Amino acid sequence: MSTSNQEKIQPPGTEAEMTPQADHGENSYRGSDKLKGRVAVITGGDSGIGRAVAIAYAREGADILISYLNEQEDADARETARHVEAAGRRCVLVRGDIAEAAHCRAIIDRAVSELGRIDILVNNAAFQRTYESLEDIPDEEWEYTFRTNISAMFYLAKAAVPHMRPGSSIINTTSIQSDKPSPNLLAYASTKGAISNFTAGLAQMLGEKGIRVNGVAPGPIWTPLIPSTMPAEKVKSFGQDTPLGRPGQPKELAGIFVLLASDEGSYMTGGIHAVTGGTPLL
Repeated sequence: MSTSNQEKIQPPGTEAEMTPQADHGENSYRGSDKLKGRVAVITGGDSGIGRAVAIAYAREGADILISYLNEQEDADARETARHVEAAGRRCVLVRGDIAEAAHCRAIIDRAVSELGRIDILVNNAAFQRTYESLEDIPDEEWEYTFRTNISAMFYLAKAAVPHMRPGSSIINTTSIQSDKPSPNLLAYASTKGAISNFTAGLAQMLGEKGIRVNGVAPGPIWTPLIPSTMPAEKVKSFGQDTPLGRPGQPKELAGIFVLLASDEGSYMTGGIHAVTGGTPLL
């Protein structure tokens, strides 16, 4: 990975600042009506994995609400919406901080009021920063990481479930960090462990409602979060320690998100599904 301009990127980062550009399946994903007539809420849907999922879902027939953080991501959100609308689907953009419970409830309210229903909730947005020393991690940032990465999933699921019918799906983005934590990602990795546990417990709680809950655990995926939060030397070698010897592209996660949201995944719940380039998640 080139790092010629990565040092200038500020979190959460944008697609335009990345070198090389990521592949979200813009020119490759072909849908087959697996999600026809459904409505999906995707947090962090403006870029990275969220954009790849939004493109795939739209081409499978779903209308989309995309939640994203701030003005820095406006252009990315509009670009994702352009792809959704080019697939003939509706796209609602909602800007704001999911670390706040009230905003999470507002996201769900917008989806119901503007798109009429919720069938799929993709809890994908996350915050991370790297630190070499425990003493360097600010208390406020530790708490913010937990509010963004795990508390928001609780708030969003709590608000969405009353609107979800049997056959609906909640998909949480966890990480290989839940199983193999990197010490310099202490806060982030800790939240990902919590997300995997939350996923397993929520799946059991919602089973009687016919709502399925699964997690997707990516390995090193080339998204704006990487160059905006990791040192340049780590960005340069990012993903090279996997058995496949490279980072994954966001488009390489689209298939599992579609499967878990569709009727083809109707007996899949409570699972954590690894997309790691071969690094084992046991």
